Amino acid sequence: MLEHIELFFKSIFVDNMVFAYFLGMCSYLAVSKKVSTAVGLGAAVIFVLTVTVPLNWFLDQYILQPGALAWLDGNRETPELSAYADYDLSFLSFILFIATIATMVQLVEIIVEKFSPSLYNSLGIFLPLIAVNCAILGGSLFMQSREIETAGLALNYGFSSGIGWFLAIVAIAAIREKIRYSNVPAPLRGLGITFIITGLMAIGFMSFGGMLTGGEDAPPAPKAQTSQTTIQPAIEKEIETTPLVVSE
Repeated sequence: MLEHIELFFKSIFVDNMVFAYFLGMCSYLAVSKKVSTAVGLGAAVIFVLTVTVPLNWFLDQYILQPGALAWLDGNRETPELSAYADYDLSFLSFILFIATIATMVQLVEIIVEKFSPSLYNSLGIFLPLIAVNCAILGGSLFMQSREIETAGLALNYGFSSGIGWFLAIVAIAAIREKIRYSNVPAPLRGLGITFIITGLMAIGFMSFGGMLTGGEDAPPAPKAQTSQTTIQPAIEKEIETTPLVVSE
């Protein structure tokens, strides 16, 4: 349970898709002019990440990894005895991951168009472009590279990564709505001030790293001095003053 909680908060605040890795910046900048639109796109990203990361985990575990096909002849527990032990389909990772993501994005697009036409029109081209959003593919690739052990942890990672992206785009959208009424210098209006605010928010999110990891390791405590350090000089002095007696 503690592992799930740690992964949840770390994926949101420490390994945030936007502020730590700057993934999904195209949609982040283009759809963050209004909070309502940002909420809709953020919810869609949460859904797609929550579904695609565990699905791609199963693909990675049972198809793509070296020896993953051992389950076909019943040697899942002992893959070295399987006839498929030497099969390595990891080169298909990008193709299969993107195919899974595109399928889920198409499903989201159909649902949004059916139940919320206004949101569908406001998102425009950026809703189908979730399929090529690097934050979505990055979630699956990070899951694979970090070797997440169980499907439950993969589901947790996908959901929490989506929440992190959701918080980022909603926060910048709220700031951009308020900043319209501010006296921003002309050269910084638009994307200029948005990039500056994003950088400052990224610095702020970096502060969560010490809170979740406990900060730097404490230096080792100094060893207690023994009385040997005070006795040793006295013994050496006594040896020097003792006359040497040689017996015939």
